[in-house]
Order: sequence, then structure tokens, then C-alpha cells
Amino acid sequence: MAAGYWWPWLFVLGQVALALFCMALLADIAMLWHRRGITASRQCSDRFSCGDDNEVALNIDSQYPFPLELHVIDEVPHIFQRRDIDFGHHLLPHGSCRITYRLRPTRRGVYGFGHIRVFASTILGLVQRRFTCDRAIDVKVYPSYLMLNRYELMAMSNNLTELGIKRIRRAGNNTEFEQIKEYVQGDEYRNINWRASARRNQLMVNVYQDERSQQIFNLIDKGRVMQQAFNGMTLLDYAINASLVLSYVAVRKDDKAGLMTFNEELDEFLQAAKSSTQMQNILETLYAQETDFGETDYSALLVNVNRLIRKRSLLVLYTNFTGLNSLQRQLPYLRQLNQRHRLLVVFFADQEISDFINQKPHDSEEYYQQVIAEKILREKQLIVTTLQQQGILSLLTTPDRLSINVINRYLEIKSRQMI
Repeated sequence: MAAGYWWPWLFVLGQVALALFCMALLADIAMLWHRRGITASRQCSDRFSCGDDNEVALNIDSQYPFPLELHVIDEVPHIFQRRDIDFGHHLLPHGSCRITYRLRPTRRGVYGFGHIRVFASTILGLVQRRFTCDRAIDVKVYPSYLMLNRYELMAMSNNLTELGIKRIRRAGNNTEFEQIKEYVQGDEYRNINWRASARRNQLMVNVYQDERSQQIFNLIDKGRVMQQAFNGMTLLDYAINASLVLSYVAVRKDDKAGLMTFNEELDEFLQAAKSSTQMQNILETLYAQETDFGETDYSALLVNVNRLIRKRSLLVLYTNFTGLNSLQRQLPYLRQLNQRHRLLVVFFADQEISDFINQKPHDSEEYYQQVIAEKILREKQLIVTTLQQQGILSLLTTPDRLSINVINRYLEIKSRQMI
């Protein structure tokens, strides 16, 4: 049209082109707005597992009789700070599609999802129509219950060693006869009942069970020392996940699982039990635990343990020590706890410090930093030695190996009848 100033016939051609563009634009608008042709819904669990990948699915359906180009945005909770929940998709006439992605929460609490925003355009691509679908929902993030499912499935297939759980040889005879069952791969040959096998014309084995009804208490320190982070999760979250798994294993072995959380004073206490509802009670109790950045009072812990736990039990204490001096302040209380009960102190090794020590220093400053890092690691080992000299069991582990190492130590204590 501008060139029509010099060539008048181009002005007429420009007017025709503009008219055609306006007609196409109106047609595109009419095609998209003559009906509400897009529906979308979000499908996910009503509770998420902390520290695990949780799947979220978006189901999108079209009622339009022509193909569409879609741009889908799901309003995930802001705490994830995800900017990649943004999907493009080509949808056929009257078609549907399913888009899946995963979210890994690193903190427990209530997470709010918003709406699903779907931007649709036709093959012309002149306009986009925005569809606001589904409703805003809240999802609770619980301690890692997905880990329990993995342990249960691995136990059913007799592949727990793949998770790092060891077979522990029993010291002495602390089992009693339970039942006779059909032989399956992995059963002990020496437990084959030949008389029952002859009667049934197939291999049968005797099943023995460990001594029952021993009490296992997870004591979780909620002080400031447990706020240190590793891979986006605090030590408190790792301790909560490990205590949940240990409680599950203990209940499956017919022990009674209990729970105590503390900081300056007693926070939560669950009496040890092995009922069908105990795991749900533990899960609900652990769900809302948060640190208050205070200093832990071990004298109050000692008083509450003596008051609330009368029967000799295995106490698994999840805490952390910044150095040998911090242990010395708490050692008198740990000794008294160990007198009436069997105490296992679980604290954490810093994997980042170990990785830093293994690096080659490039200047004098890095040499000094590595010397300080080595001093920190030596103090951790001195803590283990000091606890051992006092007759207190200890477990120094990295956070990512916490659950497996705690279970192995529990099985070892059970097999050696140390409770």
C-alpha cells in the first residue's frame, strides 16, 4: 500500500491483501471461539513423597474438528522454582494427549498447584485462545513413603541386597518355629522339612521367626545442627525418612516401633506399638516436624526418656556433632541413656568435605583449606572412637546412605542379641 504512492495498482493489491488478512483473522477467531473445545485435567497423588520423584500427568482433550497447535503450562507450586513446565504439542481433530513430568520436593509441607493454562491455535496461527482448566489444589508432602514401597517390593522378590542391605549371620539361636510353607528360591536348604515334603510331594521348609516385641524408638534431634543441607534436603529430612523406613522394617519383624522428637524440650512422643495403624500414626507425626534453630537440651531428653520409656529398648538417636567439644558436652547424658537402654548414635559425615580433600590444591590457600577439612574429618572419627570407649554404639554415615546403613545396623544389633 505504501508503494502505491508511486505505483497506484499496488495500492489496490494491498487493499485486497489486507481484506483477505482480516477475513482470515475473523475466520481464525470464529473457529476457535465458536465453542469451548479444550478440556484439561491434572492427575497426581493427593500426597507427595519428600526426596523422591513424584509423577504428575496432564490429560488434554479436544472437541475441535480440526488439528491444533497447543502450548501447555501447568502452574506448579512456586517452591519448586521450575520454569520448564511448558510443553508444546500437536493435537489431531477430536484428539487427546497425555503429558507427564516429575517433581522432587525437598521439604515437607503443603504445596499449592494452580490452574492448567492451555494456549490453542489453528493451522493459520494468527491468534491463540487461552483456556484455563482444572482447579487449584493443595498437595501434602510427606516423608519418603515411596521408599517403603521399594523396600517392600524388593523384600517380596528377595533382592534386598540390591539396595545395600546385607544378610546378617545370627549369633546363637534366637528363633522359634512359626510355620511350614512351600519352598521358594532363596530359602535355606537346611530348613527343608523332608517329612512334610514327602507327604506333599514337593519341597516344604520350616519358617522361623526372631524373638518378638522388642521396642525400637527413633529419637530425632530438631535443633539447629540438623538444618545443614545436602542435595537440597536438610539433615532433619534425611533423619525423618530414615526413621520412617526403620520403623517400617521393625514392625515387619514384629518389633514395636516408637518415636520421639525433641529440641529444647520434648516435642512429640509416640509410644512403641506394632498395630496396623502405627505406621500411619508415625507418618502423620513426622509430616509436620520442623526445626526451630534452637540449641538441643539433652538433659531434658534424658528426663523424658526415663519418664516415658520404662522397658529396655533400642534408642536410635539422629543428631549431628560439629566437633569433639560438642560431643563432650552431651556425653554424660548419652552415657546415662545407654545404661538403661541400648543407644545407637547416628550422625553425619560431610561428603562435600571428603570430595574437597580428594581434589588437588592449586595454591597455598587451598592447602590451608584442605588441612582444616582433614581436621574436621579426624574429629568425626574421634567422636566414633570416644563413643566406642564409652560402650555406646555409633554410626557415621553420609546422608544419602543413611536409610540403608541404619537398617543394616539394626539387623546386626538384632542378630547379635544386643538389645
